[in-house]
Amino acid sequence: MMRNEIRSVCVYCGSSFGNQPVFRDVATALGKELAESGVRLVYGGGAHGLMGEVARSVLAHGGEVTGIIPHFLKARESMLEGAQEMIVTDHMHERKRLMFEKSDAFVALPGGVGTLEELVEQLTWAQLGQHKKPILLLNTASFWKPLLVLLAHMREFAFIRPETEVHYLVAEQVKEVMPMLLQAANMAQLAQRAQG
Repeated sequence: MMRNEIRSVCVYCGSSFGNQPVFRDVATALGKELAESGVRLVYGGGAHGLMGEVARSVLAHGGEVTGIIPHFLKARESMLEGAQEMIVTDHMHERKRLMFEKSDAFVALPGGVGTLEELVEQLTWAQLGQHKKPILLLNTASFWKPLLVLLAHMREFAFIRPETEVHYLVAEQVKEVMPMLLQAANMAQLAQRAQG
């Protein structure tokens, strides 16, 4: 897969900033990286927290943003103004389906239960063979370490087995994100060609 074949990246992250300033810094840096790579951001549509920070950074650096937000969250999460595309859905299931369909890869920044749920859903769909899109955890300040430990624990107890492995990438810095996604996409395309 060539670089321009990753045209859009879905970013899952918190609608608050958390209690570490570095989380906000990383959200800003990722937005800049996406914009400068010519990659569209697909995200949850809100203006608050890390969600809003990533989107505003993409826009500030000349990039494109697609926000997808359910009707009931429009007021609570203050729908972002200025996005080139803003889709309002009837419910969360439609939001998540559209986020999946409009994205070529997924990146998880720090966040809460909603971020975790969206990330785990993509991991599950990939595990079940429903997609081969790259999934990356941006492990800022070791935020995702407990989840990585839990996944290792599941392997230890044979709930994740070699034939049902969960495939994901882990980056420690923003500058690693796009190269890792592109390499994973290339490998997936080569594997598909070899099977075909």
